[in-house]
Amino acid sequence: MEGYHVTVRTAAPPLAGSYSKLHVSLISIQGKIVSSVLDAESHLLSGSACRIVMGGGDNVEQVALVRLRLEVQPGFPELDWHCQTVEVNHGTLVQVFPCHRWLQAADGDVDLRCEDVCPLSMETLQVLKDHRTQELSTRQQHIRWRTFAEGVPHCVDMQTLQPLGPNLSYTRQSPGTNLHYLKGFAERKEPWRSLKEIECFFMHNGNGNRTAMYVWSHWREDAFFGYQCLNGCNPLLVRQIRSIPTNLSVSPELVQPFLPEGSSLELELERGKVFLLDYEVLDGVPPNIINEKQQYLTAPLCLLHAGPDGNLKPIAIQLQQKPATDNPVFLPSDPQPDWLLAKMWTRCADFQCHQLISHFLRTHLLGEVFCVATLRQLPEVHPIHRLLMPHVRSSLQINIQARASLLAPKGVFDRAIGCGLKAIPVLLANAMARLRYDTLCVPEDLEARGLDSLPNCYYAQDALKVWNALNRFATKWVDVYYHSNTEIQQDSELQSWIKDIFTRGFLGKAESGMPQSFESKEELIKFITMVIFSSSALHAAVNFSQLDFNLWMPNCPASMSRPPPQSKGSVREEDLLTFLPDVNATCSVLTTLALLSQPAANFVPLCQYREAYFCNGAPCRLVEEVQIELRAIAEEISERNKEMELPYPYLSPLRIENSVAI
Repeated sequence: MEGYHVTVRTAAPPLAGSYSKLHVSLISIQGKIVSSVLDAESHLLSGSACRIVMGGGDNVEQVALVRLRLEVQPGFPELDWHCQTVEVNHGTLVQVFPCHRWLQAADGDVDLRCEDVCPLSMETLQVLKDHRTQELSTRQQHIRWRTFAEGVPHCVDMQTLQPLGPNLSYTRQSPGTNLHYLKGFAERKEPWRSLKEIECFFMHNGNGNRTAMYVWSHWREDAFFGYQCLNGCNPLLVRQIRSIPTNLSVSPELVQPFLPEGSSLELELERGKVFLLDYEVLDGVPPNIINEKQQYLTAPLCLLHAGPDGNLKPIAIQLQQKPATDNPVFLPSDPQPDWLLAKMWTRCADFQCHQLISHFLRTHLLGEVFCVATLRQLPEVHPIHRLLMPHVRSSLQINIQARASLLAPKGVFDRAIGCGLKAIPVLLANAMARLRYDTLCVPEDLEARGLDSLPNCYYAQDALKVWNALNRFATKWVDVYYHSNTEIQQDSELQSWIKDIFTRGFLGKAESGMPQSFESKEELIKFITMVIFSSSALHAAVNFSQLDFNLWMPNCPASMSRPPPQSKGSVREEDLLTFLPDVNATCSVLTTLALLSQPAANFVPLCQYREAYFCNGAPCRLVEEVQIELRAIAEEISERNKEMELPYPYLSPLRIENSVAI
């Protein structure tokens, strides 16, 4: 057999082909280059296999790289080409060079390699070491950092989707969200006329939504208020305390009536039965102006107690951080309108923190940091690149779109939410200054907040199960490619990756506890688990629950239209309506949440991988093992939920999307 017999395969989808001319070069392990061009009769058709013979004679060298370059043919449109593989046959040796991606003429030379996934230390050929370096250099020119806002994680330097190219973008297939009953309210820049009017609107939109109907029936109840702190769309804030904050004007006598008979505040604190919601991060954040009307924000402190029945209930609410005579502490024994309004103010504060911190910062922005650092510092052949990209790739597109729409002038934050555009960078910077690495790691976070001991905290139970499954998956993955801590320490690509995340994501702040380097396999495994969990399970918990708990708007108002009360007894039941958002603002928020809360029709569940490199060898075996474990968790959650009046389904692995894709 003379020369190299090369087979170029085009992927099967009907739009995978291209009119362009293909240049093929083979680079041997000694650096020798043999080049050719597919002749005019070779068409890059969908599902085709084009064959050419390159070079001559029997004295051919083993191929290290295949180089492809598209050239647009005059008179023909420029179409992207989806290359599947290139096979090189010489003598008895057959080498397969996987591609599985879109190529464009603008890409110039694109090099493919056939070596297995490996860290830099396992690379033996200089030509392949040089290839890794060149790949990262090229990618760093394309994927650049920019400052999103002062004190906030950096983001990708792209204003539109076009620079992403076909391999970093995706098409989300709409699930067909029904917005029929949300239409037609955009021009009503006025308050709701009555609670009955809101109920009429809600019934048309909430009919058939089991959770939303439960919220509507129970939103006034203290037990449900506490339930939402544990299992609502923002279960990341409530925490156990052992002493009362000095800026909360609560004495033992004040809350004694709401504690078990024979006990005391001191005893309940010692027993770990007292919890706190502290919205201090909102203190000083400028409120929005909606429909030319000033809106208002508070930074409440809410004290809660876990009773013998397992229910968590609020027992004191102070709406501002600084104690003062015009900042009373509201109690369950106060007149019902006072107490309900205090809870509504707290829920409004929770809406701001949920949307911008628990949701946008902790899943979207950090997911983008992980993605950009991976693209810039880890070549495609690196095992951590291969594992993480399916979980973080989509964050680039969704965040670019969010910055251009939701977070832009005339977007929903500008038009309808208490934290307007001016408040966004302030609140995000406040949150970043307080964010710690341990709070991103489920076991440490749940233990620190005392949620692991509460029997009805279903978020905690399910999050820990999913985290542990992902942690075992990450452990096995790392064990395949690293055999000692020394190999971790000496992986310069891996160390550059975590340094980039520390510098650009956590702004070089050592007090965050974020790793600046990896010294052991355990550190790497924990970090990988955090990245996957934050980009999949955490996003599922805080995103896909949104409409369920917010559809009955008084339960979680996105803004408040009147200042908070400065004394007790100043509001009547009928006055509560005047604090709520206007009709058009309400519908703008709910329309957005309806679109965000529905999984796509092409939804990819957790640890279901469509990438070719998960289909063979050790990766395939590890994926099969974690999928079995996740299915068992899903079955456990399903069985538990059958017995519950209000199920908690959001962390069932079958409902967790593999990445932040909406």
